[in-house]
Amino acid sequence: MYELKTKETNNSVIEFIESVDSPKKREDAYKLLDIFTETTGFEAKMWGPSIIGFGSYHYKYDSGHEGEAALVGYSPRKAKISLYLMMDEHRREELLKQFGKHTVGKACVYINKLADIDVEVLKTLISETVAYTQKQYPE
Repeated sequence: MYELKTKETNNSVIEFIESVDSPKKREDAYKLLDIFTETTGFEAKMWGPSIIGFGSYHYKYDSGHEGEAALVGYSPRKAKISLYLMMDEHRREELLKQFGKHTVGKACVYINKLADIDVEVLKTLISETVAYTQKQYPE
């Protein structure tokens, strides 16, 4: 049976942020910690070895695969900072037009640094992701 690699751990978020090599990325990681905590109202938890997640939800796919995942999160990776924001695609596109410098993946938005983006738009993306995910996967 498939076992999900990215699950909540008891590892320290602060220790993880302190292990980030780049001083600028580390500084942005701390700022993002404040932004995500303030916006979601959830405590930060480590998901897998490198994702800082907030809140959680239980999902079950038609295939029968199910598990737990963070509602939203981020990871200060070497190349870019990954923001995990899953929401209605059209609404996300609309918000990202005002977001600033970024690239996108399916459920990720990638930024080089916090200074490249509009933090107020980020807060909207975070809160709408939480609402969207909780509606898609009610308790």
